[in-house]
Amino acid sequence: MSLTPMDIQNKEFERAFRGYKQEDVDEFLESVAKDYELVVKEKMSLEEKIQILEEKLEQYQKLENTLHNSIIVAQEAAEDVKRNANKEAELIRKEAEKEAQRIVEEARYKASRILAEHEEVYKQAQIFKLRFRAFIEAQLASLELEDWLQVDNEEEHEARDIG
Repeated sequence: MSLTPMDIQNKEFERAFRGYKQEDVDEFLESVAKDYELVVKEKMSLEEKIQILEEKLEQYQKLENTLHNSIIVAQEAAEDVKRNANKEAELIRKEAEKEAQRIVEEARYKASRILAEHEEVYKQAQIFKLRFRAFIEAQLASLELEDWLQVDNEEEHEARDIG
């Protein structure tokens, strides 16, 4: 059992022959009791402070754990965002490559179609040129025969005779 200030104040000693002076002992015990009471109060105050500090420490440790977990979650989220951004960038790049390939293929197709059309127009122009030359040559040949002059002259004479 622990000693209290009241125990010290109420302590009675047996009287003996040639013992200590009662007043000195009582005075000393009273002084010890007061000092002891102060020590006990200070101890209780310190224990309360210790309890408060331990509770705060526990709260800070929980907060530290929460912050640590939050940092881990934030890092994981950042990594996820980074991975997703890289995936999206890769998809965009591949899509752009496909689109570029499609445009190139379409341009090649159009170019080949235009080239084929050009060749066709060139061939038709050559055919037209040959036909036109043949037509002109036929007309020249017809002009060189001069039969048409006689047909016209005969028609003129007939028209005069009728009229």
